[in-house]
Amino acid sequence: MILRIDRLQTELPPPSDPDPIGASAVQELLGGKYGEMSTFMNYTYQSFNFRNRQGARPFYDLVASIAAEEFGHIELVSTAINTMLTGAAGGPPGEAGDLSGVKGTRNTQQFIAGGAGTMVQDSMGKPWNGDYVNATGDLLEDLTFNFFLETGARNNKLKVYEMVEHPAARALTGYLLVRGGVHQVAYARAIEKLTGADLMKMFPSPRIPTDKIPECQPHIKRGEHLKLYRFSPDDFKEIAAVFSGPHPETGEDLRIADEIQPEGAPPFDLPPQPAVFAPAPEPEEIAQIATKLRQAAGLPKEPTGVVANNGQGVIGKVKDAIS
Repeated sequence: MILRIDRLQTELPPPSDPDPIGASAVQELLGGKYGEMSTFMNYTYQSFNFRNRQGARPFYDLVASIAAEEFGHIELVSTAINTMLTGAAGGPPGEAGDLSGVKGTRNTQQFIAGGAGTMVQDSMGKPWNGDYVNATGDLLEDLTFNFFLETGARNNKLKVYEMVEHPAARALTGYLLVRGGVHQVAYARAIEKLTGADLMKMFPSPRIPTDKIPECQPHIKRGEHLKLYRFSPDDFKEIAAVFSGPHPETGEDLRIADEIQPEGAPPFDLPPQPAVFAPAPEPEEIAQIATKLRQAAGLPKEPTGVVANNGQGVIGKVKDAIS
């Protein structure tokens, strides 16, 4: 099972100027060959298929823990894309020409089929493919594949960082460059512990100067480049037997985080986009129904979830209107 917490793994900025073209590029980090769908599904299926778990427990714990983190990375990339699409298509639904402003974007499916939201596609609109998953059952082969998957993923993140200037894209890639580096080190260390082959000598690979990228700095200062999370209160503790020793670039000690998951940050409650019926042509009506259902169930009148812009937007307006 995966423990799900209603927070983003890191803070992302609120919507600003929409950038649907940039959002198309960020899609590569979700549904591309080296995107977060690929890392998540590779490690997840490797953990599902893992045989002799007890006998090879440190390696199983490593793959399973990183798989859980990658689920949150999919959420982060999707949130960044949705933030960049917010406001690109405005106005009342059904008004003639209301979506004409987005007909020239790279990925019109985000508006026609996705409600101004992320799609399970790459930057050119090609659907993510299960053929990207490598779960052979051979531990060494899978670990080696994972190392080079993380290498390609970090390479793509740097290219998107340099290509897209939107604040959400920059914050996203800054965080993922740091965390992807941790996973790359983890797989290199696992291969070394298993075979004696020192992939650490290949670092930095690719040559990404995260210490010089502003959006990476807050995460490095918090030590996010050095630690792995277990994403479980009591399980997967044996990753400490594999993830240890000096970081290949800084010499600092690698460690298992004391906390089971990142502290994270509440997401922004992105506003409705009525022109594409998200969540519907009349979002206020949905909010009114939700409020009545909550009160009828004996729940607090205030929504119990936490968002970064709590009390603002459509939900706040509806609450004020019926109170």
